[in-house]
Amino acid sequence: MKKVSEAEKLIYENCTTTKVKLLNVKDAYGYVLAEAIFSKIDTPPFDQSAMDGYAFSFSDWDKKSILTITSEIQAGSFSSNKLVQNEAVRIYTGAALPLSADTVVIQENVIVSNNSISIKDEQLIQGKNVRLKGSQSKKGECILDVGHLLSPASISFIAGTGIDKIKVFSNPTISIIVTGKELVQPGNEITEGKIYESNSFGLIAALNQLNISPISVNIVDDIEVDIIHAISKEIHTDILIITGGVSVGDYDFVVSALEKCGVKKVFHKVKQKPGKPFYFGKMDTTLVFALPGNPAAVLTCFYRYIVDAISTFTKKKYFEALNLPLANSYIKKSSLTFILKGKTDLKEVEILEKQESYLMNSFAFANCIIELEEEKIDFNKGDFVKVRMII
Repeated sequence: MKKVSEAEKLIYENCTTTKVKLLNVKDAYGYVLAEAIFSKIDTPPFDQSAMDGYAFSFSDWDKKSILTITSEIQAGSFSSNKLVQNEAVRIYTGAALPLSADTVVIQENVIVSNNSISIKDEQLIQGKNVRLKGSQSKKGECILDVGHLLSPASISFIAGTGIDKIKVFSNPTISIIVTGKELVQPGNEITEGKIYESNSFGLIAALNQLNISPISVNIVDDIEVDIIHAISKEIHTDILIITGGVSVGDYDFVVSALEKCGVKKVFHKVKQKPGKPFYFGKMDTTLVFALPGNPAAVLTCFYRYIVDAISTFTKKKYFEALNLPLANSYIKKSSLTFILKGKTDLKEVEILEKQESYLMNSFAFANCIIELEEEKIDFNKGDFVKVRMII
């Protein structure tokens, strides 16, 4: 069996594929830039009024004279007329300043009489209320670099420089196979010996947390030929997640089916609880994660390992990792790494009850998982432990 740290390292070493796609800027929220963005223009592209008021040449004004209003400029309009001494134009927010104008006095600080104004602003200085050409960004300037997580503001920033398409790191394609003869879909009648299938629901929801939807979900019986057929159909995706049938029972066919499909095993079994039979393999560039069938083990392995694998594709960090003191003591019963459901207020973390891998009671209320190292048995209140947020 591999240690948790060894399993983590082997998965990371095999996550060598990234994909880049071209997106319309309006559709790129939440993605990570795969290219540096260079401004196509000076922004603003001209000297621009920041207020409704009157534009004039400050150096040509003697601070006493009345200014004659020669014209009006709205946002979206442009005047090529050059102002001379003691002339001004009526101007509105966002409009381009006329030639030789360098200052705007706001409309509240003037007295208008016929076609002239008197300025009543003793604090007015040259360049006041003007957004200078290129003051946000210069043409050719790198405005956002590779690895930038695109927020609504950065989308607006890029669009404002005239760029409509950008390259981003693409989400991986993911397919799910759930195995089990005993499984019945929720909503159907359950009979003796059957249980409701929940693993696909948990995995789909967990992927939705990452803004990813699986391209397919297959539920198959514990029949090797059926499992081989499902694997062969889905092995073209970037990541294949399989649940159930991964141990060593007479009806656990997943590992042998993967081998017959040409998947190369990287490891099988990890010194952890839950999820000890965890399998990881690879076929060409496809990553294959086969998880034990118990629902809590499935989600534990997903949050502990698969999220980080997905991150190598998207270049996003999804859940915060912390070191926090325990709110309660805990004694391990074996020398495995225990990954437990927890609840934290970010000051300390509580180990919840009902930790067995088939129980979802505590997982439904957990906001984190807690990792208790393999070598240590007794954990006391106040001891610092590894915590990974899951919401």
